[in-house]
Amino acid sequence: MEASKGNYSPPSRGGAGGGSNMLKLKIVSPERVEYEGEVECVKVPGTAGNFEILTDHAPIISSLDKGVVEYTLTGGQSEQLPILGGFVAVQKNEVSVCVEL
Repeated sequence: MEASKGNYSPPSRGGAGGGSNMLKLKIVSPERVEYEGEVECVKVPGTAGNFEILTDHAPIISSLDKGVVEYTLTGGQSEQLPILGGFVAVQKNEVSVCVEL
């Protein structure tokens, strides 16, 4: 049996977004929502060390130390938010960060 040529499309890695390589990020402080939108990646100061969150990251909950939350917008522009601490939760390409500024 011969496979048809030119008709195969590999499955996308974008989850429910249908091929999107973006994360949905929400950063909240006690005062307000600091940021909400789509990003390419997020770097956070975990209490066990800094780590980066990319699309399709394994589910995780982590506490955060004093440091900088850095996130990369579409097009490569990077934004930074200094924090005193907090926590982060990741599940299904959704990143929730609760911080003390």
